[in-house]
Amino acid sequence: MPIRITGMNSGLDTESIITALTQKKKDKVDTFTGDQKKLTWKQDKWKELNKKVVSFYNGTLSNMRFASAYVKKTTTSSNANAATVITGDSAMNTTQSLDITKLAKAAYLTGKELKTVGENGKRPTMSTTMEELGAATGEEGGQLKFKIGGSESHEYITVDIAASDTIENVLSKLRSTKSIDETTGLSTGKTLNANFDEGTGRFYISSKEMGEANSFSMESTNAMTKLGLVEETIEGKSNYQAGSSAEIYLNGVKYESNSNTFQINGLTITANQVASDITLTTKQDTSGIYDNIKKMIKEYNDLMKEFATLYNADPAKKYKMLTDDQKDQMSDKEVEEWEKKIKEGLLSKDETIGNVRNALKEIMNQSFEITDKNGKTSKFSLASFGISTGSYFSTEDNERDVFHIDGDADDSVSSGNTDLLSGMIANDPDTVQSFFSELSKTLYNKLFDMMKGTQYSSAFTIYEDKLMASQYSAYNTKISDAQKALEAAQDKYYKKFSVMETALSKINSSSSSLANFFGGGQ
Repeated sequence: MPIRITGMNSGLDTESIITALTQKKKDKVDTFTGDQKKLTWKQDKWKELNKKVVSFYNGTLSNMRFASAYVKKTTTSSNANAATVITGDSAMNTTQSLDITKLAKAAYLTGKELKTVGENGKRPTMSTTMEELGAATGEEGGQLKFKIGGSESHEYITVDIAASDTIENVLSKLRSTKSIDETTGLSTGKTLNANFDEGTGRFYISSKEMGEANSFSMESTNAMTKLGLVEETIEGKSNYQAGSSAEIYLNGVKYESNSNTFQINGLTITANQVASDITLTTKQDTSGIYDNIKKMIKEYNDLMKEFATLYNADPAKKYKMLTDDQKDQMSDKEVEEWEKKIKEGLLSKDETIGNVRNALKEIMNQSFEITDKNGKTSKFSLASFGISTGSYFSTEDNERDVFHIDGDADDSVSSGNTDLLSGMIANDPDTVQSFFSELSKTLYNKLFDMMKGTQYSSAFTIYEDKLMASQYSAYNTKISDAQKALEAAQDKYYKKFSVMETALSKINSSSSSLANFFGGGQ
């Protein structure tokens, strides 16, 4: 807006007068701007809430539809130091015997201590060359060669070295060179670990993986000998350890593995030390099933509490959006607290929240026909498992949709009640699975229906995000039009006052001339 200097001749505060005359149009701009800001806050509120609903839908609720969420088993080892076990869903409930006769090892070579060639041989460093160690000379160079695997293997790692190569160069080549099957000429992809310790003057070589198939042995070449990469035995102790596979006997049957881990009939057994007469006992993990159900109930409760809090809040319409002028007259804290009240009430009595909330409540209160372990078909509800909401009259508004599990030590409301759920899991886990699978499927399908894409909402969205985006764009147009109307009105009034000021200026000028004329004649 251009700078205008007015009221010079009339003495009027035309700026204030024009502001007052155009205030209604200014209010319209402020209203649209405030409404758009409020819509932005509402969009943010919905995005945050929708994220939690989708997380519940895609996570816990989706998993609880399937048997795998309830087929939880655990295995105990009579010697946990020797063997640890991870139990899969397919493992059988039984007791088994285990003997660990051999652990897997990686192949390892400690090279001989090196000195540079010559009468005054020195301990080498990373920058020492192969020529200084006698491992390669002139243009002939040298070769390091390792056989990978057992005696029947045709896999080799071959490294060509030059006289000018330093120990650091050779280490780099050793680490990066992959094994090749010499019968096919194809890479088999195995590599070795290689280090050099300047303090001891030795090379150290090891296989990347444990087991006989990943072991290595040294081929005889001049370079291998000069670099100390040969096996030797001193006082009955060898500097070389071949790789070996682990060996166990489970129920009298022998199993071998290149690692110390075995996967057998739903069990993942890790051998930690040689031991015998170990007993493995596999049974239903009732606590795992209980924890999954408890997690589902908790996530449902958290959602319902948030729904209730938002729905029961004081409506935002009780508080008008602040204009910039109003904010200037308030402290930052006052502005923050005022806007917080508006944000908290944006979804008060929101129809969508009410619909989702009521739909989920209705399903959670349903009964489902389930056939128990005795073949009897009966109706079961959450109450059948000791899961229910609190008393309506003694529960706060935002807690009335929350379910409590009887006997849950973490719930002060129901911890003192008899734990029916754990008893049902122990005595009839199939009934528990059938009921909660059916409940989860019904909740899942209802949310799926409510989150379908429509003309006004995107897929996997419970609110009308498309409509809100359209409304936001519409506000841009409204604000722009209102701002133009305000500026046009201001320009109109400034022009009128400018005409008046010009006329007054002429009158004042004429009066001054007359006064000077008559005054000059005296």
